[in-house]
Amino acid sequence: MSSLTEAHHENIAEIRLRQIERMIEVGQALSAEKDTTKLLEQILLAAKDITHSDGGTIYSVNEQGELKFETLINDTLGMYMGGTSDKPIPFPAIPLMVDGKPNLSALVAYAANTDQVINIPDAYEPFDGFDMSGARAMDAKIGYRTRSVLTVPMKNHEGELNGVLQLINAQDCDLVGNIGDIIEFDADIERIVVALASQAAVALTNRQLIDDMEELFQSFTKLLAKSIDEKSPYTGGHCRRVPEITMMLAQATHNTKTGPMADFSMTEEDQYALNIAAWLHDCGKIATPEYVMDKATKLETIFDRIELVEARFEVAKRDTQLLYANKIIEQIKAGNFEAEAQLNAECEQKLHDLEEQMDFLAHANIGGEFMTPDDQQKVRDIGESYHLDIRHRKQPLLEEDEITNLSIARGTLNNEERQIINRHINITIDMLEALPFPRHLRNVPEYAGGHHEKMDGTGYPKGLTRDEMSVPARMMAIADIFEALTASDRPYKPAKKLSECLKILGFMKKDNHIDPDLFDIFVDNKIYEQFAKEFLDDTQIDEIDVNKIPGYVPPEQRN
Repeated sequence: MSSLTEAHHENIAEIRLRQIERMIEVGQALSAEKDTTKLLEQILLAAKDITHSDGGTIYSVNEQGELKFETLINDTLGMYMGGTSDKPIPFPAIPLMVDGKPNLSALVAYAANTDQVINIPDAYEPFDGFDMSGARAMDAKIGYRTRSVLTVPMKNHEGELNGVLQLINAQDCDLVGNIGDIIEFDADIERIVVALASQAAVALTNRQLIDDMEELFQSFTKLLAKSIDEKSPYTGGHCRRVPEITMMLAQATHNTKTGPMADFSMTEEDQYALNIAAWLHDCGKIATPEYVMDKATKLETIFDRIELVEARFEVAKRDTQLLYANKIIEQIKAGNFEAEAQLNAECEQKLHDLEEQMDFLAHANIGGEFMTPDDQQKVRDIGESYHLDIRHRKQPLLEEDEITNLSIARGTLNNEERQIINRHINITIDMLEALPFPRHLRNVPEYAGGHHEKMDGTGYPKGLTRDEMSVPARMMAIADIFEALTASDRPYKPAKKLSECLKILGFMKKDNHIDPDLFDIFVDNKIYEQFAKEFLDDTQIDEIDVNKIPGYVPPEQRN
């Protein structure tokens, strides 16, 4: 063998070695790529690089059973469409079936339907009876000459078609990268491309499986949140709205380039984990009894016990009327007719007092954001002011439990019920920590479990301080409070106006209950306004003067 021939074979061997090494590199890159569009583009670029092709196209299989153009490249024509190019491909998808039969008229569909690798040396020469007139007609329109064509169906390890790879006009290339004439795709190159396509198909399937699993997990997460919202008509939509506020604040914080949060950033994985945490932040409420979650009034259990109180007051009024009727009769029998008018007046006053007391208790039963100590004492005084005689047993107008509940200072829950509600966060943490989250979601329990903590350590369940909490967990605390303040579906309070909600949050900043830097970002970026436009009633949206928000200092005035 001549030295020239030996050198030629050595060059070919070296080229093949480099191609195989390149294929291994590509395989590693494909396994790491998380974006399906980029993954498909990488497959095409790698195949084009290995074969030194002038052009190529990669197709995916859509839900309609069509081959969809994903990326199209042609160096000679300066064409780069689809993929990451931001240039849409104007060509329609190619159906795999036409009138219920396999489509054999398009080369890529033919390869896919027959599960064949189609290697055409010259598109202008007859090839196994396959009509290439379409390619020649297209060449005539665009001023191009298609010669060698390699079309490879991409099937995964289960034999499922998930794409087609087509390369056009392989080019000769030496060891230093000099491109020469157009050549056919030889057998060795074909085997390499087929191996690459098979490897790529598996990577693509894995990516699709991961995407499908993540979509399923997200859907399940939202389904769980929806079931919690549906469980209580008085917090409906809370689990859906908190993620909206959380992610608005997360994005704004990520974009902040000045101030204490300038160095904070979130990767896509971080944002995904926070979004999941926001959807699951109240998942523990699935174990909270409905009679507590749905306690619309202070005396409500299975039913609203104010009806029993009203019945007692009616009995008290009846007893009062009977008592005074007997007194009047006695005075009349005694001939004291002048006492009748006075007794009637006393009776009317007693009845009026009972009605007034009942009205007060009915109003107190509704609940509110603050009940004064005087009003709380008035409840006890009413309960002890009158006793009924029922079956020869003295019974107060109000039982001790009713006095306790009607004296609740805020909302409708007593201390025991408040502890039951508060325990939802412990259950949330227990539930989330029990899940085998993958590495990129392992912070979900911490993010979700901190939304009732306060920066000064007076929150619950762990009494964490600001330094003991992650930034995302602190974001969720603000989102949870703001949603609760703006909510219009709470039975014990009317819907607040936006300015009042920001005022309360501002005082919470001053009291070191929420993160001050995140609150500033919340106001700086008018996140409250973004949320209000989408979720609040028009009657709640009023004019906001940020200079009147307690504790807030505009950026230009900060040190």
